[in-house]
Amino acid sequence: MRLIIAEKHSVAQAIAGAIEGVSQRNGDGYIETGNNIVTWAQGHLVNLAKPDEYTDHDWKKWAMETLPIDPTPDWKWVISRTKGAARQYANITRLLRRDDVTELVNACDPDREGEAIFRRITAHAGVNLPTKRLWVASLEEDAIRDAFARMKPETAYDGLAAAAEIRAKADWLIGMNASRAYSLAYDAHYTIGRVQTPTLAMIVDRDNQIEAHKSTPFWTVRVPMGGWQLTSEKRYADQQEARRILDLANTPGVTFDVFLKERKQQHDKPPRLYDLTGLQKDMAKLHGLSAAKTLAALQSLYEKKLTTYPRTDSQYITHDDLETLRQLTQDQRFVEGFINPKDKPTTPRLELTVNDKKVAGHTAILPTMQAGADRLEPLSNDEKLVLTRVVRRMWEAIGDDYVHEVTNVTAQFSGEFCETQFDNPNGFHDAATAETGFVSHSDLPVSLGWKSIEHATPEEDDDNKDEPRNVIPANLEQGRSVILPSAGTATLKEGATKPPKPFTEATLLAAMEHASRYVEDKELKAALDDDESHSGGIGTPATRADVIEKLIRSAYVERKGKQLRSTQAGRNLITVTAPERKSVESTALMEQQLTGVEHGEQDAETVMEQFRKDARSIAHEACESVETTGHIIQSQSEKQAMESYGPCPKCGQPVIRKGKFWQCSTNKREKQSDGTWASVGGCGWRLYQTVCGKNLTDATVRTLLGKHRVRVKGFTSRAGRKFDADLIPDEERGARLDFSK
Repeated sequence: MRLIIAEKHSVAQAIAGAIEGVSQRNGDGYIETGNNIVTWAQGHLVNLAKPDEYTDHDWKKWAMETLPIDPTPDWKWVISRTKGAARQYANITRLLRRDDVTELVNACDPDREGEAIFRRITAHAGVNLPTKRLWVASLEEDAIRDAFARMKPETAYDGLAAAAEIRAKADWLIGMNASRAYSLAYDAHYTIGRVQTPTLAMIVDRDNQIEAHKSTPFWTVRVPMGGWQLTSEKRYADQQEARRILDLANTPGVTFDVFLKERKQQHDKPPRLYDLTGLQKDMAKLHGLSAAKTLAALQSLYEKKLTTYPRTDSQYITHDDLETLRQLTQDQRFVEGFINPKDKPTTPRLELTVNDKKVAGHTAILPTMQAGADRLEPLSNDEKLVLTRVVRRMWEAIGDDYVHEVTNVTAQFSGEFCETQFDNPNGFHDAATAETGFVSHSDLPVSLGWKSIEHATPEEDDDNKDEPRNVIPANLEQGRSVILPSAGTATLKEGATKPPKPFTEATLLAAMEHASRYVEDKELKAALDDDESHSGGIGTPATRADVIEKLIRSAYVERKGKQLRSTQAGRNLITVTAPERKSVESTALMEQQLTGVEHGEQDAETVMEQFRKDARSIAHEACESVETTGHIIQSQSEKQAMESYGPCPKCGQPVIRKGKFWQCSTNKREKQSDGTWASVGGCGWRLYQTVCGKNLTDATVRTLLGKHRVRVKGFTSRAGRKFDADLIPDEERGARLDFSK
């Protein structure tokens, strides 16, 4: 018998259904079909043990003398404590040990984590049987059968497995040691992660730039020319100087020498097919979906056999996939309901999507042949939006170029006009004024091409949304033209320098993906920019969404509308952590090393030893950090401790904030001999930051304590449904939901 282990129940069902010509029999946690047994994991069934589960070490105690924590070579793995995990692991183990099972198939998801899930199960069960790898990117029956015919020995993926194990152990070593070391050094609770903390550092750095920005006013002169306008090339910091130019532009009889610098038709090629990060960015821009929600919807579509594998970093398909793409574009079900039929490319350019060298394991995201418009109705709203966007990107990627006419002109006061003004007391005072430059730019569509496919507009700020459309006349000829503007209509436009924009989900994902912009080392920057290496950025397409959500759950980052802003706790963490702990460059280098292990280009033991060496240095760096930044954090803590959020609902004394919760200022806690904390005084009132999946803000708590009631949107029920409710103070629980109004 052949035992096939999939990652999820739905995938196991799809695999069992693809095995032709045999009847199925359902058992306890498996499906038997012919000479095959198909079972499934439940995500990660086997995980690394926590420090306090190592009974031969004194790691339950949080103390500097116990650091560094490093179980090498005796790493301990334990069965997951999530509901149903132990039962399903027992089912798989029983099947692995059946006498008639002689061969295994790893059918877990075709990525680093899927490889880890399978290998951890078999290793923990102590089973070593001949194994093959089912590498399938679509759950359609034909794709599964084709993948069975092309299976390779599991040993062909040893590099992938080694990278997965190193990643897990490195995250454990750095996360456990850094979180404990910095928490102990600062007598606070800090959560530090290999990818999480550098990502937070990018957000904090951006917020600091915004906060430090000092806006300065400037003025430009606008001269209407009848359907288009000239704008002074210079931004004037001196309003009086700008007014002098304005007065000249409004002088009766003023003329301009206008020079046509450029007029050309530009062809913008279609965008590439989606990888996961690209889809997440566009869903955030177009529909405000978080990266996590986009991934969840896409994963569901994949399990429903409506899209190909979601966690891909490729934007291309291979020549082998070209026929499938051709069939998709010839099927009318992918036109009506998804795009306007008149916008369908007349001659689809399928070849634009093909690049075998840039596909490493997984192709770009595409719909499957089962994903016609007739399948939209039963889907959730998020799934509909995601599937529609995937189909539309397919059409965009093979569409016609977007053709637009770009025109640029320059201008200055005409020579004839200048001659009349040098003798005028209110005219030119010097040659520089006479040579004041003006510019105009127009960009007009000629043929929408691929841009006609998507009708939704990005939900982003547009600095020029109030500007009139500029249409430079087609009869403007090359060379000098003397033009009389609309008399007396020039105006002064006041503006101000702007700070960088806060990160949104889309721009943060882009920053994580293109980490080279934060890297100074030229060789590493070049390596990260080489998208054929599939190693650029921090995190992976599969993990970036979770990193963002962890930062929010940890109260280091909060969502403000579409913006992602750092909290004081997040800024404190970045203040205290050593440069190497928050460095985008070092984290990107780690990702590159893992990719090297995966492809057999770097030695696994050498890379793992580098991570261990890094972990050994953390306790020392945390103690050094206290000497240089401890006074800053203490000052901030004292200031925060003095800030009252309102009267305590239980005793009336001021409420203050302590990290991830608000509490009565009378409360006192002391550290016990075993390292734990215990309450030793005060009324005991406390309100935790997260209530029913919703992170409360300082403003919300002030309203709650001041008005004794606050309306909060976006709570999450145990069933996963969103709801709104009033929050009112509660003497024992901090606050409770109220539905009476």
